[in-house]
Order: sequence, then C-alpha cells, then structure tokens
Amino acid sequence: MKKTLTALVAAALTLTTAPAFAELVVPNLSYRTGPYAANGIPYADGFNDYFTLLNERDGGIGGEKVANPECETAYNTEKGVECYESTKGNGALAYNPLSTGITYQLIPKVTADGITLYTPGYGRTSAANGKVFEWVFNFPANYWDGASVAMKYILDQEGGDIKGKKIALIYHNSAYGKEPIRTLEELAKKHGFELSTIPVDHPGQEQKSQWLQIRRDKPDYVLMWGWGVMNQVAIQEAVNIRFPMDHFIGVWWSGSENDVAPAGDKANGYKALSFHGTGMDYPVYADLKQYVIDAGKASGAGDQVGTMLYSRGMYAAMIISEAIRKAQEMSGKSNVNAAEVRDGFENLDLTEARLEELGLPNFAQPIKASCDNHGGPGSAKVFQWDAAAKKWTEASDWIESDKDVLGPLIAEDSAAFAKENNITERCN
Repeated sequence: MKKTLTALVAAALTLTTAPAFAELVVPNLSYRTGPYAANGIPYADGFNDYFTLLNERDGGIGGEKVANPECETAYNTEKGVECYESTKGNGALAYNPLSTGITYQLIPKVTADGITLYTPGYGRTSAANGKVFEWVFNFPANYWDGASVAMKYILDQEGGDIKGKKIALIYHNSAYGKEPIRTLEELAKKHGFELSTIPVDHPGQEQKSQWLQIRRDKPDYVLMWGWGVMNQVAIQEAVNIRFPMDHFIGVWWSGSENDVAPAGDKANGYKALSFHGTGMDYPVYADLKQYVIDAGKASGAGDQVGTMLYSRGMYAAMIISEAIRKAQEMSGKSNVNAAEVRDGFENLDLTEARLEELGLPNFAQPIKASCDNHGGPGSAKVFQWDAAAKKWTEASDWIESDKDVLGPLIAEDSAAFAKENNITERCN
C-alpha cells in the first residue's frame, strides 16, 4: 500500500511539474554561439520577438498562445537534426532552421513526420516546386532568384550588355554557397559574361589567397554567398585590395549591419540583396517597442531591433503566423495541427493590404501560394550600405528573377529528386 501511495504521489508531482506547452508550438532552431553567431543572434531575436508581440498584444493567434522553444544548433548540421528530433514531439507546427545544411537533412524527415519546413531565402532551391516537395516552402525567393536578381541589376548598371565582363563568385564552401553556381553558369551562357568561382572554407576567417586571386584577375563585379565571420573578413579583404565597394554585391545572407561594421567607413558603398525592407519606420516597431522591448520581454539584449537580420527573423515569424491564421480559417478551429498548418502555407494569400494591417506596408512582396508554387514571387531589392548614416539604403526597386532560365532548372532538379525518392508528383 505504501509503495502504491508513493507511486501515486510521484505521478501527481510529475503532472504538476512537467513543462506545459502552448497550443501552438513553433520551435526556434537558433545559433547564438560560434563563428555564425553575429548573424544568428539578430535573426533569432526577431523571430522570437514577433511571436511575443502576438502573445502580449493579441493573446496569441486566433486566441491560442504561441510557444517558441529554442534549441541551439551552432549552425552545425548534426546538432540541428538533434534539435529537430528533440522538439518535434512537443506539437511542433513548423520549422525554420536558418541553415541549408540542416534543411537538406530535414527534408526527408519532415516529409515522413508531416511537419512543415519553411526556408525563406535559403535551403533547397527546387523545393519551390510544390508538386514534388509537399512539406517544404521557400517563398518569397530562393538562391537562384538571388543570383538572377544580382545579374539583372548588373545588366542594368551596364546598360543591358555584359558580354565579355568578368564576374567572380566568392562563396562559402558548403551546400549553401554552392547553390547559385548552376544558375550563374546558365546566365553566363545567356549573357556572355565570364564566370569564376572562388570557394572559402568554413568558417571563412582566412581569405588572403582568394582576394589575391581577385586582385590578379580584376573581375568587373564580385558576388558573395557568405555567412557569419566570412562576410566580415571578405569585406575587409576587399577594402585591403581596394576593390570598388559599389561593384561588390552580396546575397541577402551577406548584407547585415554586423557584416559591414568591422570595416568601418571603408565599407561604404557595399551592396547586398534583400527580399524585405529594414529599419524602424514600419508601424509594427511601435508595437514591438511597447509590448516587447519596453516591457522587458525581448528575446535578446534589444540592441538588434530594426536591423536587417532582425527584420528577416521577424519576417519569417510573420509568414508562419499568417499560415497558422489561414489554417485556423480553413479548419474552423483555433487549435490547428501540423497537417492543417501545411495547408495554411499552401493557401497563403498575403496581400499588400494585409501587410499594411500587420504594420508592414511596402515591407515585402505579396505572396500567393498554391499546390505547385511553394516559391513565391522570386523578387528582391538591392540595398547599399551608407557608412556615414550607418544604415542600408535602397539602391533599386523590386527586381524579378529570370523565370525563363530558372523554371527549367527547378523542374530538372525537382524531377531528379522525385525519381531518387520515388515521389509521384501531385497537383495534377
């Protein structure tokens, strides 16, 4: 009897002390340590703070509070998979790992588990084809879009003719950094420019030989697919060889304040892509200040608010929250499950009017997803660093990628993936 009573008391204590998870669980696979922390921290802060805003101001989404259990990956693929496995059983509705390497490993896992993988501006480019990748979404743009947008911008700068021009790509020697190469090779055939590709090994702190090669080859433009400390080092090395900053263009993962700050005033004029706006001028920031920052509920130190990567983390959280809202609307209930949230992603219709309601007018391109379109509009802007003002300024309007080149590449790559994995295309 004594043993039974002890067991009952222990069970009762377990029930009262076990962690209680909110109805809507969106894990944050973040990295606040290591050589990529300078980029991972602001993104994680923006991601968490947006959901905190919804909880504090609105009582959650559709009356359901959101939980963001955070798991440190250190931008390490193995740790990222471990974080996924340790959090998926808590009712996870969607994952946003901010790592192409982790994304590649999670695609088969989320497909088997029935959980959405949302990879805005990163991950596997051909996941834009919803006919093959049912559980993966990468709108509003992907790496191949970024490569095409950068080249369209250069074309505009050169009066529409870049035949014979030299374009160098300096890239993180990983799945992420290699993503744009195929697209750039096809664009080189189309426009007649000469492409050279220059890898930089993880983490990217040593680049002397790469920039000596750039100084020797004298490319007309340098594109960069970098991340973390690699970006800072590359910009400083470009300064050292006096490469013109206004001819140095990074993808959206090579365009944060933390990337340019170490080079000081000499980084002035450096350019980078973005698929959203940045800065504190959007009305949503007044609410973030009131309900999150000033209330002492900020995810981090509060010093990254309004920066480029904070804005991007906030953007990702906004998209996930809107997909959850759509799932609630479609299912007629607030406590939606992972399968219903996937349907919310696939039926997302984010209009400019809705962005304005969210306090983000003209912040990003509208998105109308569908069964076959998980990739979005594929547009981006070019931003330029103003060192004196210490801010990014718009250097272009929205530029749409070259779908004539990218469409066949996405179809080819996704078809190969479908064949390898015995996937039958949907949306017929």
